[in-house]
Amino acid sequence: MKNVLVTGGTGFLGSHLCKKLINNSYKVLCVDNNYTGSLTNVESIINHPNFRFIEHDIIEPLAINETVDEIYNLATPASPVHYQGKAALFTIKTCVYGSINMLELAKRYNAKILQTSTSEIYGEPLEHPQKESYRGNVNPIGVRACYDEGKRLAETIFFEYYRQNNVKIKIVRIFNTYGPNMNPKDGRVVSNFICQALHGDDVTIYGDGSQTRSFCYVDDLIEVIFRMMNSPDSFTGPMNIGNPHEFTVKELAEKILELTGSKSKITYKPLPQDDPAQRKPDIMLAEKTLNWKPTVQLEEGLQRTIEYFKSVITGADR
Repeated sequence: MKNVLVTGGTGFLGSHLCKKLINNSYKVLCVDNNYTGSLTNVESIINHPNFRFIEHDIIEPLAINETVDEIYNLATPASPVHYQGKAALFTIKTCVYGSINMLELAKRYNAKILQTSTSEIYGEPLEHPQKESYRGNVNPIGVRACYDEGKRLAETIFFEYYRQNNVKIKIVRIFNTYGPNMNPKDGRVVSNFICQALHGDDVTIYGDGSQTRSFCYVDDLIEVIFRMMNSPDSFTGPMNIGNPHEFTVKELAEKILELTGSKSKITYKPLPQDDPAQRKPDIMLAEKTLNWKPTVQLEEGLQRTIEYFKSVITGADR
């Protein structure tokens, strides 16, 4: 039985990953400071004999008394609501100090370590769709730079540990992902639209709604992350993961209004600084190397996510 450490394990993606690992008979050490995560996300496995939770901020070194075979590093705020403003320096420290601390742990135990990077490293892309070879167009001093540049530097740190210390690394670049366990207040477009529609509030689009995104359902994303970790050590990435089917933000809002049956109206506000106009992954590398492509279509995934948020809202009302 493998011992696996998951940082950010009570968050949106981390909680789904922990459940998949438990279901595949792994022993899971879940580490999180619960800044954006919640123990309610892992309540179905919290008492499982192969699951253990440690409340810890990976900005500080982590001391554990057991060996680790694999590390999934998912820890960092991933939404502008949570990483901008007063949290900017915290986000940078998580990307940099957190990466170093987890890489040192991987080095100590000769563990394989996977870094969840992001499509944000491409910035406002001048190439469409974005391939792994594209180096990006990022504003290094903008309000999103703490996350964009933090993740870019994390990739640099991972590859230096790979080159200088022979640490076994994997890097995936995650594009827009949605599904159950999203934080209702995380400011992401899918959760925003669904919660606004269910509450009967105006559905707020920033910009004119013509900007595009590609939305991947969480189950598809977790599957490819799992496959990446179990691929040959010689394959390091970086590798794009996401759904290449592209939709405008306005199309997304209209689809959510249709599926929820909401009478909410669409309203428009100015586009935030450095918000990209287009975002679509080229996933040929994942298809070729891991025989993976997403299977859950947008309408099906949205229906599942809407049902989740209905239960969250009903529970909060109670």
